[in-house]
Amino acid sequence: MAKPAPEGLITALDIGSSKVSAMIAQKGDGGELVVLGTGQRESRGVKRGYIADMGATEVAVREAVEQAERVAGVAIENVWAGFSAGGLVSDEAFIEAELGGTRIEQADIDALLQEGRQAIDPQGRMVLHAQPALYTLDGLNGVKKPLGLHADRLGVHIHVIAADGSPVRNLDLCVRSAHLEVKSIIAAPVATGLACLTQEERDLGVALVEIGAGITNVSLFAGEMLVGLKSIAIGGADITDDIASAFGTTRLQAERIKCFHGSANASPRDNHEMVTIRERSEAEDNDSLQITKAALIAVIRQRLEVLMNEVQAALKELRFEGPVGRQVVITGGGAELKGIADYAQQLLGRSVRVGRPRGLTNLPEAHSGPGFATLAGLAYFAAADPIDLRGVAPRQQTVHRSKGWRGLRRLIQAARANY
Repeated sequence: MAKPAPEGLITALDIGSSKVSAMIAQKGDGGELVVLGTGQRESRGVKRGYIADMGATEVAVREAVEQAERVAGVAIENVWAGFSAGGLVSDEAFIEAELGGTRIEQADIDALLQEGRQAIDPQGRMVLHAQPALYTLDGLNGVKKPLGLHADRLGVHIHVIAADGSPVRNLDLCVRSAHLEVKSIIAAPVATGLACLTQEERDLGVALVEIGAGITNVSLFAGEMLVGLKSIAIGGADITDDIASAFGTTRLQAERIKCFHGSANASPRDNHEMVTIRERSEAEDNDSLQITKAALIAVIRQRLEVLMNEVQAALKELRFEGPVGRQVVITGGGAELKGIADYAQQLLGRSVRVGRPRGLTNLPEAHSGPGFATLAGLAYFAAADPIDLRGVAPRQQTVHRSKGWRGLRRLIQAARANY
């Protein structure tokens, strides 16, 4: 029987289109995160990141968490859940206060952040994150720690990530129906960036492309913060469906063929290597079916080309260009396809690597691949417990608001100019 959860325990829950995974971790003596248990179940009630079947998703959540509890030997009551559906919007609000040249005290920063809450304009969406990004001193952008400095004016850029309310509420209800408290719902790109990007990459500027089963999230980091994101309604499951449709087989068999024989790169010998799609069955009066590996790769590359063109368009829209717009990290379950980094590098014309979760102690080998980067990142986010202005009491003030992508581009430019 599982014992009660000890103090400081963190449970991450990633509800994706192909799988529901859970991780129980705890901070070690040296501040590192130690994995105590993990669990995973097939996701049958999620489409393109949205919950489409409450009952099926609730069962998968309960079973994944129970599996992690059995491995860890503890019973948990609350989780940090990830939200990866499309419709995520990244925006920025800016607020500035007059100080009259005095030395900045912690009380000044706290008062500014309290007032900053009023600057948040979700425009009808639900705010998932509202976090102070960079500070400004008398118009100087890119200040991380203003405490102790002198300034006539102190300002702060508040990074806001919002989503459509209904999908977030459905996720929350689904988890609570499994008798779990939701500590917080985290935007998946925020968590994934913590898991598989280095601090220097997030500082210099990097694009993170997370290829999930039903959706691909393209997010941009600069100055150690997420400064832009865009969702694409294409994922690894679309490649699986293409294979199943092209060769007349089941999705289960198509997924197996993709994992074992699929690749993003072609070679001359692929024309001679055969792949068995279907074994001969006398009971169903079916003949065996074999195809060349080249035919399989052709189907895979056709969908990949569409996806990478969408990724390129997203990077252009996010203004990820110039000297800092070179590094791309691909992660998510779709990043496990053989040769995808080389293929993406050719099509995007940028340096590309595959991102995997790093820095977790006792992480099982089965959960150390790019498909579990979001799960690991949720644990990192929970351990860091960053400032969130949603929990700060509002006050009356006058603010400057930056609407839409124009304000966001200014934040990106400020980050690049100072880093």
